[in-house]
Order: sequence, then C-alpha cells, then structure tokens
Amino acid sequence: QVQLVESGGGLVQPGGSLRLSCVTSGFTFSSYAMSWYRQAPGKERELVASIGSVGSSPNYADSVKGRFTISRDNAKNTMYLQMNSLKPEDTAVYYCKRVRRSGRSDLDAWGQGTPVTVSS
Repeated sequence: QVQLVESGGGLVQPGGSLRLSCVTSGFTFSSYAMSWYRQAPGKERELVASIGSVGSSPNYADSVKGRFTISRDNAKNTMYLQMNSLKPEDTAVYYCKRVRRSGRSDLDAWGQGTPVTVSS
C-alpha cells in the first residue's frame, strides 16, 4: 500500500527554519516526481514545490521561491523541504504527494500532513 508520512513541522518564529521530511513506501519512489502542498486555515490547498524523479527540474511557487528548497534521496525513499526565512503566511499544514504519471486522480496519494506554525 502506498504510504507517505510527513514529519518535521512545528512552531517556529518568523525568520526561522524547518526541514520537513516525507518518508515513502509501497511504490517505486524513484519513478515518480514528487511535490509538496500546503493548506492554510480557510484557504485552498496550494502547490508549494515539485521535483523530478531523479531530483531534476525543481519548481517552486512564487511565494516561496528563494526561501524553500525541495530535494530527495531516492536511496532512502524520502523527500525533503528545507524552509528558511519563514514568514507567518507560511503557516499551514504541509502535505507530501506523488505527481501523477497517468493523469488518473484516483491514484493520487497524500500523506497525513505536518503542521507548520510561524508566529512570534
């Protein structure tokens, strides 16, 4: 069974840093592009960053570009999101997701999410 387990969230002050992890199992991790999403209270879930199957073509939402870095370690079946210079508007639950290879939404897999709160 496909499993995605996020961790690393917490409470951090503005300007601080966090490193999120997404440990995966149940599929060939190295065959999939991966992505991070987030959902803030009262807002739609939004794409934060994505990365190709071999770590190629990292892409970022404009709101996080230059502050966040997505990476992956295929030997560990794990994806990371290094978040620096955090702002209060980064407060959200952060989710790990496989990027579709087939276009079939019924095959989407999400983690349970890890909450990030940026506050003084």
